[in-house]
Amino acid sequence: MPVFPLGAHADGGGVRFAVASTSADAVEVCLVDGPDGGLSEKRVALTERTFGVWHGYVDGVTPGQRYGYRVHGPYRPWDGLRANPAKILVDPYARQITGRVTDLHAARGWVDDPMTGTLNTVDSLGHVPLSVVTGPDVPAAGLLLPEVPWSETVIMELHVRGYTKLHPEVPPEHRGTYLGLAHPAVVEHLRALGVTAVELLPVASIAEEPPLLQSGRTNYWGYATLGFLAPHAGYASVPGAEIEEFRTMVSALHAAGIEVILDFVPNHTAEGGVGGTTLSYRGLDAPAYYSLGGNGHDADITGTGNTLDAGSPTVIRLVCDAMRHWVTVFGVDGFRIDLASVLGRPRSGAFDPHAPLLTAIATDPVLSRVKLIAEPWDATGEGYRVGGFGVAWSEWNGRYRDAVRDFWRGHGGIGEVASRLTGSSDLYRLSGRRPWASVNFVTAHDGFTLRDLVSYERKHNEANGENNRDGTDDNRSQNFGVEGETSSPVFRSRRLATARAMLGTLLLSTGTPMLLGGDELWRTQRGNNNAYCLDDETSWVDWTDDEASASLTAFTARVAEIRRSSPALHRDRFYRDGEVLWWHPSGRRIGGHDWHDGRLRTLGLLRAEWLLLLHAGDQAVPATLPPGGPFTPVLDSTRPDGEPVSRRTLPGGTTITLPPRSLLLLRTP
Repeated sequence: MPVFPLGAHADGGGVRFAVASTSADAVEVCLVDGPDGGLSEKRVALTERTFGVWHGYVDGVTPGQRYGYRVHGPYRPWDGLRANPAKILVDPYARQITGRVTDLHAARGWVDDPMTGTLNTVDSLGHVPLSVVTGPDVPAAGLLLPEVPWSETVIMELHVRGYTKLHPEVPPEHRGTYLGLAHPAVVEHLRALGVTAVELLPVASIAEEPPLLQSGRTNYWGYATLGFLAPHAGYASVPGAEIEEFRTMVSALHAAGIEVILDFVPNHTAEGGVGGTTLSYRGLDAPAYYSLGGNGHDADITGTGNTLDAGSPTVIRLVCDAMRHWVTVFGVDGFRIDLASVLGRPRSGAFDPHAPLLTAIATDPVLSRVKLIAEPWDATGEGYRVGGFGVAWSEWNGRYRDAVRDFWRGHGGIGEVASRLTGSSDLYRLSGRRPWASVNFVTAHDGFTLRDLVSYERKHNEANGENNRDGTDDNRSQNFGVEGETSSPVFRSRRLATARAMLGTLLLSTGTPMLLGGDELWRTQRGNNNAYCLDDETSWVDWTDDEASASLTAFTARVAEIRRSSPALHRDRFYRDGEVLWWHPSGRRIGGHDWHDGRLRTLGLLRAEWLLLLHAGDQAVPATLPPGGPFTPVLDSTRPDGEPVSRRTLPGGTTITLPPRSLLLLRTP
């Protein structure tokens, strides 16, 4: 009987079931039938055990069959062993998952206390999700992939549900779904903006974590994976059609030349810590899946209560198999790995860029050919590893975000932002990577939106139900004297102008730019910088066509087109000595002492045929252009659409006036 592949695989006469558990004494596959509220099950023992995998063939089972596993074995919480046959468990390799947790008590494996209490004998069937047998996978080999070079990539991070939930042109039944994102109006909007890849917040099967279940809230962002191979059912317009609809979405985006990158979360699961639920991994074989402390508690370097053990062969196989499934079956073009430092910390130890799981992904014959992006930190100081990953990885560059935010609010010197503008060679050159390894961003799902970044100086997360304790306090934001929304035309103008300057900086920097979906539409979360549990208008993109959103969308598209049109603005090599001229507004090269001048708020960057002038001060300043030229203004961030007041050429040495918080791009012959 074949041991692999793991999961449930139908062949026309029945289904082969295979699930890994090295600690179980016996495993049953449970075939579930009947309506919700009246479920019945047929239990079939998996009698074969090979290489720690329990497997067997069940005749007559067909696609659509709901199933789960029950595991018999030791219950010794102090050793991390928590087998409990009263809990029906989701298959880690399920390619479709249905249902949700409806009873937290039934979903827990313990009574009174997770370490010293007794076994919870309440049957969880009917109160927890179930796996679903699917038909044979349809390979994505025939799909036409965009294969956009890294150097030409422009990413937009967005949420499948939130981006289209309020879109007026999307049919109501498709809003907030995979088909909503596939709608021609949405795809055309992305294409017109110059977006070449969407980075989707988690779309693998999601379950609410225990604290959210207790409070009745939802995990809107989705960083709580239950099944790593199954598309999340909640984003399907038709129940049970998530596989087909996900494929439709990918095909529609690919047809427009837009790649699909998944935010993938192989660092923890939805089960929470030891006081959490027993939905799958904890009941199957907790020591094989989780990094455990010496007393049986879960190690927690993710901030979620548990940590998948990146040194476990079971985890390495699951993560690589799951990622390969998304590529080969659905045709996705890459992954952003959430808290990727965890993958370099086997047993939650010290970080190693050559750790087994990171190496397995980077050398896999399928995965090594797609875009790999690391979020290079976790919930601990040891995990902050910006610039520390291997040559196969690009990274979210948090230092870029901080430097650009600081510069445009008038903090710090120019040295740090200069390094970030030119590709962060100090972080990526020595490892043999290219400038595009720096995924540059100013805003992301985690933190303020662009509008809120220039409207709030403090977080306002009261709606999250945590007394405003959640979310970072390090926002590096500004409000121009008024906290929050205002009707003042002066304040609104200043905020929009600064936002345009930051967008221009992002798209004209060397590296891979990442936009936050909705920023181009001037979206606000009203100061909430951690809206992870708010599935409402706080998080949904407002498509109301007002003057601010229309002009900012046009500005974003304009800058993206300028970037796309010039290889010098998306180069794939770091600059060599002499290829870049840093220019002081007084009309001279920037010298050594200037880099440490905390009062200098103006910076000129001359590269190839482009002169970029950045002025972050709150007063206008004179600036003398470098010799040579002539220089033709191409982009002016003080104008709503970016069109300069005049395109009259300016001779080298001309002194011009830079308005407060402005970006000016000029071209030379």
